[in-house]
Amino acid sequence: MFAFPQFPAFPSSSARPVLQSLPTPHPVPRWKRPLDLTLVILGILAIWPLLLAIAVAVRLSGPGSVFFVQTRIGRGGVPFGIIKFRSMHADAEARRAALLAQSDREGLCFKARKDPRITPVGRVLRRLSLDELPQIFNVLRGEMSLVGPRPALPEEVRAYPASAMERLAVLPGITGLWQVSGRAEVGFDDMVRMDLAYARDGRLSNDLSILARTARAVLSGRGAY
Repeated sequence: MFAFPQFPAFPSSSARPVLQSLPTPHPVPRWKRPLDLTLVILGILAIWPLLLAIAVAVRLSGPGSVFFVQTRIGRGGVPFGIIKFRSMHADAEARRAALLAQSDREGLCFKARKDPRITPVGRVLRRLSLDELPQIFNVLRGEMSLVGPRPALPEEVRAYPASAMERLAVLPGITGLWQVSGRAEVGFDDMVRMDLAYARDGRLSNDLSILARTARAVLSGRGAY
């Protein structure tokens, strides 16, 4: 009989940053947390049937859990567990190193258009960015914001040039300036430039603009794979 899976426990966030030489975290604007909580709570009430349907589809797609929790680096270099709907086969992490040379994206961040680890259901979820929806729970926990630089893997952060470290001075986000500008089609250097511009200009109008542009970017599917 089909049993709906348990929601996974989040890894405990460490109080210690992953690196020592990090920028001083920027103050979080006073409007940001209330905006995040308001939109996330309204969003959960509106899309919970969609979340349930995706969970069932992922569970039926093959062996493995519904959710995938992975260590990412947050504000101030503090690691946390980012949560997604699983879009890859269960052995995806073990196979990642062997695929790094096949990256279709310039720079440090690995992205492959024909990644063999992605399941058929996962390809649909990624095309529409639906695999990212569970990160609303990271926002509720205060580990992420709706808008901000995408959180990087620890090994990516260790390889960052000094010019990219300021990305870690602000809360990471589900969407951001480079996501609405082409996502995986944007190279690492351009991604850093956009993220730093966002980090240095903490206006409410920027977040509202990026949120409005996100829907169009998701529907277009540009750079999503």
